[in-house]
Amino acid sequence: MKIKTITCHEVYNYGASLQEYALLRYLQNLGHEAETIHYKPPHLSGHFKLWVVSNEFFARNIFMRAIYLTLKLPKRIINLKRKRNFDKFSEKHIKSTQKLYRSNNELKADTPEADVYICGSDQIWNSFFENGKDPAFYLDFVPDNKLKLSYAASFAIDKLEDNIKDFVKEKIGRLDHVSVRESSGKRIVEDLGYTNVTQVLDPVFLIDSQEWKSLMIPELEKDLISKGKYIVVYDFDNDPSIKYIAETYKEKGYKIYAFNELIDYASENFYLEGVEFFLTVLNGAEAILANSFHAVAFSFIFHKKLGVFNRNDKINTRMRDLLQSVDLIHLLIDDKKKADNFKFDAIDYKEVQSKLDVLIEKSKNYLDKALTK
Repeated sequence: MKIKTITCHEVYNYGASLQEYALLRYLQNLGHEAETIHYKPPHLSGHFKLWVVSNEFFARNIFMRAIYLTLKLPKRIINLKRKRNFDKFSEKHIKSTQKLYRSNNELKADTPEADVYICGSDQIWNSFFENGKDPAFYLDFVPDNKLKLSYAASFAIDKLEDNIKDFVKEKIGRLDHVSVRESSGKRIVEDLGYTNVTQVLDPVFLIDSQEWKSLMIPELEKDLISKGKYIVVYDFDNDPSIKYIAETYKEKGYKIYAFNELIDYASENFYLEGVEFFLTVLNGAEAILANSFHAVAFSFIFHKKLGVFNRNDKINTRMRDLLQSVDLIHLLIDDKKKADNFKFDAIDYKEVQSKLDVLIEKSKNYLDKALTK
């Protein structure tokens, strides 16, 4: 069967790349001819542009623009290494359409041919961003006679704003099968009047740990072992609680490896490295401190000790829901007292894995049935 997927494509984020790869790989493992649609709307196309002046104060005239670019350009050139590393992973592992589409109208005018279309996963329906307002992420461009479904689509928020509800209700109504990633997403869709909604796991759980480990870098694994024990920090907000805990463990002799640009207390910062590097470092870690959904997901896949923190913005439902699904909500550090008294506790991964296995089977069953009806 020929399948086309659509998701947040080439956004140079570890989680986005890994979930996109995982869904394609799972479908390919089933024997389907699966590829993602090379879709880059304006709201997802601003990454690593050298000459953009994003500050209105400096955009007023040529002189001010020149000052701004003189200050920003050296760092932007260095950051192109990250883009190159992610592009290498996409070229090697993420099969996509040759044609680049930049809008829902372009997709309607020349819809890539397939038997089935799948939207998901990641935050494609998050109306806090432009993704959730983009009809393409609801498969609006797909003809009525084609099979359309969502897989683990994420709103990443607890409820919709009133001004977006009618739009979302209309677009989801055209889908033949609907699945979402969070229980909050299930409630959102049900509140819109749809009852046949399935909650499934993120695509990264459709692939087992051994298959993920096949992507890793053997030389890097050996190098990491030689340098001693370490903890990974994956922190989008430069959270002072994460910093406090990380520095406490640093004093105990652990190295701290980070993957976010602004983390300046790490022993080494791997912000510029690619997807395979990220997986390899996570797999070798003693423990992980994160406010990233996919860092939490791979902590489960690789059976790591873990500390989880709330994000500053409105997308905490993803991590909270995942923790609750395996009865690990106590790992969420959501106040200063918990942070001050934090220590990594052992996790019974035999029990966690048994709960995940049930959810993984449910997720696979949803896809199997949706693809045949």
